[in-house]
Amino acid sequence: MDRRTLVAGLVMGGCGARTTKAAEPQSVSPVIAAFAQALSAHDIGAFAALFADDYINHQTSAAVPPSAAGLSAKQASVAFFAARLKGLPDLSVAIEASLANGDMAAASFVYTGTHQGVYFGVAPTGKSLRFTSCDIFRVRNGKIAEHWGMGDIAGILAQLKA
Repeated sequence: MDRRTLVAGLVMGGCGARTTKAAEPQSVSPVIAAFAQALSAHDIGAFAALFADDYINHQTSAAVPPSAAGLSAKQASVAFFAARLKGLPDLSVAIEASLANGDMAAASFVYTGTHQGVYFGVAPTGKSLRFTSCDIFRVRNGKIAEHWGMGDIAGILAQLKA
């Protein structure tokens, strides 16, 4: 099963929905488009504005520190991506596939950038990186209220250390 099939099944609840190749701009959820655009533009303010103040991040991993670190889930997610932009100052985010159903939206994102700053604790290598994530968002009043996601952290670290 590929990532696009997984994303489709999760969002559509196994309703037999079909996925497509890269989504056409008019078919992409506005929140998903804004997520990719804000990160590609390196506009952390616009990125932060995408999240509801009571945002819940269901992804508990090394990538996004838990709220127990003294940060709200929104602050932790914004801080994680701000650090990503410092480590990969030419970061670009593309939408590989996306779906929306009611208040749920999902996407497979492809990230590319050059490792020019400390990233995941690794000193700059100058290497070009390419990695993916699959993310599911619950949208409320035009803001990301909840997030479930899986990023390829192992793949990132393997590229950095190769």
